[in-house]
Amino acid sequence: MPQLNPLDWGPQLVWLFITFGVLYLLMVYVALPRIGSAIEARAQRIADDLASADRLRRETEEAIAAYEQALAEAKQRAHAIIDQERAKLKEETAAERAELERELDKKSAEAEARIEQAKTSAMKDVNVVAADVAADIVHQLIGVAPAKAVIEQAVDAARKG
Repeated sequence: MPQLNPLDWGPQLVWLFITFGVLYLLMVYVALPRIGSAIEARAQRIADDLASADRLRRETEEAIAAYEQALAEAKQRAHAIIDQERAKLKEETAAERAELERELDKKSAEAEARIEQAKTSAMKDVNVVAADVAADIVHQLIGVAPAKAVIEQAVDAARKG
């Protein structure tokens, strides 16, 4: 084996240093700068992506806050409209109730007047009937018809007493 021969070590070492030097120079001036620039570009892209993600996160949080604020305002407006309509309905109901009560009071007063009139009319008829019946009873008992004025006084006294 020639590589184990001590006489061949000198040229092999020379070629080793030449090859190592060329490879070293290629690595230092060609490969490592390319790898470094790729790593820097990747790091820059990652930093840009993180900054973009942070910006988008902030925009999303702002949009969510604006949405929640708009939703709260919409709820407040809805409640205000509901309260306003409720108050309006209460007013309308109260006005209708007052109108109905006035109509009922009027009809009640009219009914009471008719009842009182019917009562008065009935009482007149009762007095006349009572006087006629009393006159008939007295006539059948004693055989003499009493005077009409006396019978009316007796019926009035009986009703009051």
